Amino acid sequence: MSLEGESAPEFTLESTAGEPVALSDTLEDGPAVVIVNRGHWCSFCAEQLKTFSEVSYDLWFHENVDILPVVTSPLGKVTEMRDRYDLAIQLLADPDGEVAEQYSGTEETSHGLTGISGVYVIDEEGTVRYEQVAEDFADRTYGNWVRYFIRNEFEDPV
Repeated sequence: MSLEGESAPEFTLESTAGEPVALSDTLEDGPAVVIVNRGHWCSFCAEQLKTFSEVSYDLWFHENVDILPVVTSPLGKVTEMRDRYDLAIQLLADPDGEVAEQYSGTEETSHGLTGISGVYVIDEEGTVRYEQVAEDFADRTYGNWVRYFIRNEFEDPV
């Protein structure tokens, strides 16, 4: 089921900054990008998060965009991931996969319950303007593309 054109499911999760983050609160200031990651152990997820970390300040400063990476791991492991990869963005812990399930879905793997990787661009009204759910572990949307998508008024920049 696609969420594109639909209202984004609301959520509140604990962040690696030590406080809860609610999607609705971030949308008060501008768009948001929700990124669902498989877990703290996923190297493809870490690579993708680095690209969003690199553009996060520019997106926040110019377009008031918040980056909300949802990682299906406990907060301690998610914090270790943020520190290990020196990310400039805070990560959100979704250890039970409840938020991931509402967005891209979850699956049982050798690592336990994991989210299916997905990227969602949500406008200020809470509408999903872009959705990409990975059909393959390496199938990812990266930060720079999302930056241009938002600056191009939610149209494909290519």
